[in-house]
Amino acid sequence: MNKILLSLLSIAGIMVNSCYYPPMEQNLSSQSEIDKVSPFAVNHDFSSNGKKQTAPVQSELYTAQAISTAHFPEITESVQTALEQQKKLLKYKKRKAPQKVGNLIVSNEQLQKTADILLGAKNREDLTEVIHQLNAYKIKGQDQRGNVHFTGYYTPVLPVSSIQSKEFPYPLYTFPQDWQGKLPSRKEIDGDLVLKGRNLELAYAKSLIDIYIMQVQGSGIVEYEDGRQELFAFTGSNRQPYASIGKYMIKEGLTTAQHVSFQFIKKYLQEHPKKAHEILFSNPSYVFFKPIDSNPKGAGLVPLTKMHSIAVDTRYIPMGSILLASIPIIDDKNNVISHEYRLVVAQDIGGAIKGPGHVDLYTGVGYEGRRQAGRLHHYGNLWLLLPSETTAPTLALK
Repeated sequence: MNKILLSLLSIAGIMVNSCYYPPMEQNLSSQSEIDKVSPFAVNHDFSSNGKKQTAPVQSELYTAQAISTAHFPEITESVQTALEQQKKLLKYKKRKAPQKVGNLIVSNEQLQKTADILLGAKNREDLTEVIHQLNAYKIKGQDQRGNVHFTGYYTPVLPVSSIQSKEFPYPLYTFPQDWQGKLPSRKEIDGDLVLKGRNLELAYAKSLIDIYIMQVQGSGIVEYEDGRQELFAFTGSNRQPYASIGKYMIKEGLTTAQHVSFQFIKKYLQEHPKKAHEILFSNPSYVFFKPIDSNPKGAGLVPLTKMHSIAVDTRYIPMGSILLASIPIIDDKNNVISHEYRLVVAQDIGGAIKGPGHVDLYTGVGYEGRRQAGRLHHYGNLWLLLPSETTAPTLALK
């Protein structure tokens, strides 16, 4: 189970779950940039004189909207892979009773049927029939007007050694199963070395910041000196409170909110190694790993699909949900130039993913995954897809 994140003030932080919360960019999407086009009833109202007005407030968590075939994405090979993994997730899912989310009641059977309906679309012509079998419910988002904050997370590739050396001095630990009492803090683990000699070392990295970044992502692929690779997955945390090292650096006058970012923090620590312990230890939270023979997985215990798997707050979006997303497309200057409609699947969770207005999109492995994740910090819309005909109740009783 991998679970975690990173942000402007929390690139620095660890969660107890899975997603990366990327560094805050200086030019976040403005309200006028949000969802420039919509495949549904337009996200903005128009007055009688034709002037654009603010989208109406959604009184409920979900609002039903009619689907437009013209904007519905094709069921590509990658979508099929994501849907097949979602069906496996729903088989593993512990919750059997329908789940109440706001004004909806959603069952596993509904989610499974949604996957089957979408997998039935073999070509573009099939989509019209598919859409007639689905209902779409727009989530109210961060501002109760449908605007959802999209961020990204990825799986880093970390050079390691199986043997401790001057070049690779810093251990990555597995969970101390036999530890008695309160688990040690980051300072106690990496500073006081309280876990040393307990046979918990999995491998050794070149720097603590590299380990920290992998902890922030919740998992990572380690690459040994002989080229062999292995996935290190989340296996537990020390259950101590998370504190943002970005906030700590601002408070100490080491940077400003306008400049703090993943790239800045890593560069600063490389240039000021004597400050590394002070800054990293300001966050007592710590994550442990275990090696597994698998592709990167989320909290749903199935392999993640690049650009389709998302991490959600399951109080508002059930694990196993299939959604239509209006995802912001970013240019090289970090401006939103359009929105792309894509099917996404709720397969993960994250400590910073709270409420109905934030989801984390999985962007893949290594450098390209990091690049995509670091750029995504903008807004779009999100619709939960459910079968139009179902024996299970859809609307929750007031």
